[in-house]
Amino acid sequence: MIRALTLTAVLLLTAPACSDAGIAATPVGQIHSPTTGADASLLADALAEAEALPRLNSIIIARDGQILAERVYRGPSLDTPVNIKSASKSVLAALAGIAIGEGMIEGPDQPISDFLGDRFPSNADPRLATVTVGHLLSMQAGLGSTSGGKYGAWVSSRNWVRYALAQPFEAEPGGRMIYSSGTSHLLSAVLTKAADRSTHASAVAWVGQPLEIAIPQWPADPQGIYFGGNDMLMSPRGLLSFGELYRNDGVHQGRRVLPEGWVEASWNGRGTSRWSGNPYGYGWWIKTVGNRPVYFAWGYGGQMVFVVPSLDMTVVMTSDPSPVSERTDHVDRLHQLLDQKLIPAAERGA
Repeated sequence: MIRALTLTAVLLLTAPACSDAGIAATPVGQIHSPTTGADASLLADALAEAEALPRLNSIIIARDGQILAERVYRGPSLDTPVNIKSASKSVLAALAGIAIGEGMIEGPDQPISDFLGDRFPSNADPRLATVTVGHLLSMQAGLGSTSGGKYGAWVSSRNWVRYALAQPFEAEPGGRMIYSSGTSHLLSAVLTKAADRSTHASAVAWVGQPLEIAIPQWPADPQGIYFGGNDMLMSPRGLLSFGELYRNDGVHQGRRVLPEGWVEASWNGRGTSRWSGNPYGYGWWIKTVGNRPVYFAWGYGGQMVFVVPSLDMTVVMTSDPSPVSERTDHVDRLHQLLDQKLIPAAERGA
């Protein structure tokens, strides 16, 4: 069943109608107008509110694979790859699932020592040998974080993998969540060894080609291992296709891309953020709006992919990724836009 949107006025901006994401696309800025799918008034309010957010670059709202509305407020087009920041971690988790499905990794319980043992510190904490692929995916490795105030020293180091592996343990492996891009980068190193090719090559072959989306090269560490936790490049329409892949349980246009059961495993909360209180699965954050589970990829500055399975809805938002000198409420306002406007609009239009 394809849902659409009731709206009398169709707003158009001049832009090409081609799509990077393998999902029916229309000119940038169009609000579609068949019959059902979202409450027109609430959706119009949501788009007006979105336009007023100075750091929001684009938004795409889809139900059942049908785009209800898409806008570019500033920045590049919907088909131009942009820096998705830490939403890269969700894509990396998909690659890990595919590697497991291909037998390159035995499963989430396989120790990372099987892949990175030669890079362990000579005086390694014995607990390092018990860290598994699943611990990297769920940020439960126990190793000290290389994010936040420790990020600069880590990315300035000569060997990012060895630096991350040498961090002191702050929790037991499998215990509390410690958010760290270094932990995700270790997963990129595992994938590089397991697949015997770069993480970028795997991303193109396993995600880009099946979904017909562009994934350009992104930064790598001094040893050539592609950044596992940050700076991946995908277009807003590419992100929509990626979110739809998860909404459809790993199947794209009748072809299984992710192993059966991987989406369910990824959306099973394991650790919990001490900052937001949100559970974290394998590369995906989890929250509840009303009684509806919402799963989301989240990148610095407001690079968001929201999936609401009970409403067959996927929402993509991209924002200015440049650092700000003071903390803003931009990401909170993106969540409010989804929770208070877009979900109610979909509920009323169901």
